[in-house]
Amino acid sequence: MSTRALRLGTRRSKLAMAQSGQVADAVRRVTGRPVELVEITTYGDVSREHLAQIGGTGVFVTALRDALLGGEVDFAVHSLKDLPTTQPEDLVLAAVPVREDPRDVIVARDALKFTDLPRGSRIGTGSPRRMAQLNAYARAHGLDIETVPIRGNVDTRIGYVKGGELDAVVLAAAGLSRMGRIDEVTDFLSIDTVLPAPGQGALAIECAAHDADLIAALGALDDPFTRVAVTAERSLLAALEAGCSAPVGALADLLADGQIVKEMRLRAVVGTTDGTRTVQLSTTGPVPETHDGAMALGRELAAEMLAQGAAGLMGERAQ
Repeated sequence: MSTRALRLGTRRSKLAMAQSGQVADAVRRVTGRPVELVEITTYGDVSREHLAQIGGTGVFVTALRDALLGGEVDFAVHSLKDLPTTQPEDLVLAAVPVREDPRDVIVARDALKFTDLPRGSRIGTGSPRRMAQLNAYARAHGLDIETVPIRGNVDTRIGYVKGGELDAVVLAAAGLSRMGRIDEVTDFLSIDTVLPAPGQGALAIECAAHDADLIAALGALDDPFTRVAVTAERSLLAALEAGCSAPVGALADLLADGQIVKEMRLRAVVGTTDGTRTVQLSTTGPVPETHDGAMALGRELAAEMLAQGAAGLMGERAQ
């Protein structure tokens, strides 16, 4: 392989730069080559509309993929949950590294836990998925909350709490961890309370399908267990015909007996944003040994959810 610097395409946000910087360090270690970050502005970064309004799917990804296809960068790093479920033929996911904590977290005033928020508390989130599950939990447990749609980066969102405009905001644990800000979390939301977005906590390292040497080198960063889990989650999302801003939560986790991984459990939920109606199901089976096996697991659970009326709860369907 060449010794020239590899160009890594990344969004400009602090979170994107932090996680791309970590990937760059890992790529330097496995390739012995310098890596330079190329900052790219995406539509999702400049639009002030809520993600549900602009569709969500691909808004943080398209400009990076265009740069890859145009030869401006050699590879790109995405938050995997932002990727559309259809993979372009001329691009390949060369690596899905070990997943960070997939949970959602609360950053609340006065260091409050979610269940300790006073009646009428305003909780900010840009995610219909989070709204649906928080409102459903609140209804089931007699909590009185109001979910408020917000946009903005991590600083902006936490600023709403510090400024007194909101009582709490919901963020992803993985993002705060990668930014070195996990100590600002006041409550980690149990998976049983809020299922994360499909692929949440995982990164995707993408490059051109014709670059066999780079694909092989980046493959050293791939974690097979993370890849099979997120493949099942994203297969479910695709089978529901739901975009990444739809109110769908899913998590595939590995069930181990001691040090030996025995099975994989896939859990998923779809709900109306007001929390009045949800469809939540799970399935457990052997860990899929192939991409097709993971895809099949997701499709099967999605079919069960659709049979129970999931389609009518999503509002937005992917085009």
